[in-house]
Amino acid sequence: MAETVRIEVPKININHMELVLIGDSPLISHRWSEKARKQMLDKQMKKAKTAKEAKDPERDFRESLYDHPDGGYGFPCVAFKNAAVGACRFSDGIKMTEARGAFHVVGELAKIEGHEPTMREDMVRVGMGTADIRYRGQFEKWSVRLFIDYNRDALSPEQIVNLFNLAGFGVGVGEWRPEKDGSYGRFHVASEKEAIA
Repeated sequence: MAETVRIEVPKININHMELVLIGDSPLISHRWSEKARKQMLDKQMKKAKTAKEAKDPERDFRESLYDHPDGGYGFPCVAFKNAAVGACRFSDGIKMTEARGAFHVVGELAKIEGHEPTMREDMVRVGMGTADIRYRGQFEKWSVRLFIDYNRDALSPEQIVNLFNLAGFGVGVGEWRPEKDGSYGRFHVASEKEAIA
């Protein structure tokens, strides 16, 4: 008869924390519109192209925003996680590959608090350098509250706060963020006083 081996699985030391991020520069939202998704799918399915629709700035502006399920607007939680992981480049001792599995931002969309979005018009280069006009939503003053699960044996709360502060300064979120040669979508972790204000 085979000997039974008892295995003890160590419990993962999962802790939870809340962070409030305050925008230091306007946040430009650019959600993929249904029209853009359909065009990509049609191209992949080799469907014939239809005539180009007339541009509708108001529709493009509205479709660039993420509707939060609790009302108002949101922004993808994964964008904030990606920014913090990217900030490992500016921090000693934390590798991006390790950080990816050491913490998670809970949820799909973080609710944006602050000013109502305004429409912005930007000239952009697409494809082979062709110029186009984009209409997107911009939040002038904004903040978000993030709920974070983390492995306490891999990262300390201080390291997580530091990563998010570095991310807010050097990586950012949204369009034209520092990581993409812009200055929008910058933020910092709120102090205790700012968080309760």
